Amino acid sequence: MANFLLIVWVLNIILFRPIRKILIQRKEKITSLEQNIETSDKEAKEKNEAFDSGIRDARAKGLNEKNVLLNEAAGQEREIIDKINQKAQADLAEVREKIAKDAETVRASLQKEIDTFASAIGEKILGRAV
Repeated sequence: MANFLLIVWVLNIILFRPIRKILIQRKEKITSLEQNIETSDKEAKEKNEAFDSGIRDARAKGLNEKNVLLNEAAGQEREIIDKINQKAQADLAEVREKIAKDAETVRASLQKEIDTFASAIGEKILGRAV
């Protein structure tokens, strides 16, 4: 029995303790690596969320700037169209005024010649001098 206890004690010192120590160290290393993996995974998720948030913010900002530029462009377009319409209205008014003046001038010149035309028409209808 003493030999058995001696062999158990020697095996404990030479074999079992070092193996248990190695197993404990391995377990600690695996635990540490698992914690590092979890930490790295959390950091990666946080960075990914921050990146996605940055992308969303940039898109929203870009969309807002686009809308502002579109509104400004629409305002400028309205101003240009209004100016063109005003110029067209002014040109149209000038043309109408010129046509009215020309018509009045022609009417006045024809009014002067009414007697001549009337007597010529009367002569042709009656066939004699009036």
